[in-house]
Amino acid sequence: MLYLVPTPIGNLEDMTFRAIRILKEADVILAEDTRTSAPLLKHFGIDKKAYAHHQHNEHKALPEIIRFLKEGQSVALISDAGTPAISDPGFLLVREAIKEGLAVCCLPGATAFVPALVSSGLPADSFVFEGFLPVKKGRQTKLKSLVEEHRTIIFYESPHRLLKTLQEFKDIFGDDRLLSVSREISKIYEETVRGTISEVIAHFENNTLKGEFVICLAGKS
Repeated sequence: MLYLVPTPIGNLEDMTFRAIRILKEADVILAEDTRTSAPLLKHFGIDKKAYAHHQHNEHKALPEIIRFLKEGQSVALISDAGTPAISDPGFLLVREAIKEGLAVCCLPGATAFVPALVSSGLPADSFVFEGFLPVKKGRQTKLKSLVEEHRTIIFYESPHRLLKTLQEFKDIFGDDRLLSVSREISKIYEETVRGTISEVIAHFENNTLKGEFVICLAGKS
């Protein structure tokens, strides 16, 4: 069995009992960054070595992982935070396992965009998840393709690109479009800022930019 195991995006109390059990029972644990996973595993008493599985080695590692699974070993994949394969490595491995007729199980658990969406005050019955925008090539094309989107649109963004992204939103979607920006979700300094694009830009121009950000943008009215 291939298990995709969500890990906390901040508060360690968000780790589920089942996730801990699966990691303790797994024959092999794959982690996006073993330096990040080591303290997490230690905290929950999981005395196992994790092996690196990230965007730079996932193609090369696929054959060996599939061999482990075919031999009857259980493999658990974790990312640095949240659910694997959501803007993190995991898709390629899942696709290959399914192609080979192997069992795949994704445990329910932490994913940053869900609490951000629910607390945004924007419609949550239907939405579009875009994850991280292209850094350079294709960025403007992607944004312009969303101008007529009526559903709530969700993005991930890093602190050093947040203001640039919000300014691009203002230029393309208009300064009075509503949005919500959440950061440090489930952590001590969790914050959600809601308002028009111009209002949210003004807030973050005068406050420290720290943490990973989730942007929920209202669809076209």
